[in-house]
Amino acid sequence: MRAVLVMNNRAGTLDGRPELPGQIEDALRESGFDLRIIGEDAAPDMGGRIDAAVAAARDLPAPLVIVGGGDGTVCGAAGKLAGTGIALGILPLGTLNVLARDLGMPLDPLEAARALAGAETKRIDIGEVNGEIFTCQAVLGLPNRFARLRQANRRTPGIAARMRTILGTLRAFGRPPLSLNLVWTDRPGAPPASKHVRARALSVVNNPYEEALGSFFHRPRLDTGLLAVHRPKRFGLFWSLVMLVAMGLGLWRRTEEVEHFLTSELTIESRRPNLRVSTDGEIRMLSTPLRFQLHPRALCVLALAPVAEADRVARTETLTA
Repeated sequence: MRAVLVMNNRAGTLDGRPELPGQIEDALRESGFDLRIIGEDAAPDMGGRIDAAVAAARDLPAPLVIVGGGDGTVCGAAGKLAGTGIALGILPLGTLNVLARDLGMPLDPLEAARALAGAETKRIDIGEVNGEIFTCQAVLGLPNRFARLRQANRRTPGIAARMRTILGTLRAFGRPPLSLNLVWTDRPGAPPASKHVRARALSVVNNPYEEALGSFFHRPRLDTGLLAVHRPKRFGLFWSLVMLVAMGLGLWRRTEEVEHFLTSELTIESRRPNLRVSTDGEIRMLSTPLRFQLHPRALCVLALAPVAEADRVARTETLTA
């Protein structure tokens, strides 16, 4: 099997492990892959290297790009591969590795490299907001502020950096919630619904999370053609702990603490000209209104977990707020 390999050498798993990229290449070759490797000399940034990998893969009889990186790197590759027919294989090298988990990939990168040879090609949905692709979820509100605080202080060791993070977090809880108008359609052909909300956090997930005992942020299907919208009525440390317990017990959708609904399209209106949005962990400012849509089965991936064919009956299921 011929494939193009590109890895983000700044990914967290590679930190302090200079031998790992070579070991990954060896594991892929031992599994039967004939590799063309796109290194740092191909382009100065990861986006350019992914472009080079996509161009190289077009000449392969069964085009495949294997990407090593975290959720942000995988999302960037997905955006460039969607609609091309070129398959994406994932080597999880990040912290959460959400899409790799949902595709059933081992989280150890060497095990994942060995497993790719036995994976099946599947088609999955991808989400988009104002031209930005996401494979997992887009988030608004306080979680993004917390992520920025952690990023700003994580490279500064010591108590001072920790205190800045704690104080910044406390100040964030004192900020007023976002004032948003949500517009969506429950089902194809139905008139649009709308609701004004005040939200400290809101997430739009590409395909719904599973509600089952011991299941934490797992999507059993990636091809339903549906976005799942979640708005916690409250947001804080205690609330987060309660929701984790509810999710572990498979009861989180039944709690009245979170409003949710399913849709294929969503518009978020705001008086603010821009809103900070995290797409698969990458935070950026986007102009309002925010227009979310789903591209059904637009991305070819290598998967070990079964990705069921889309059941169009699921489109009629709506969890009303």
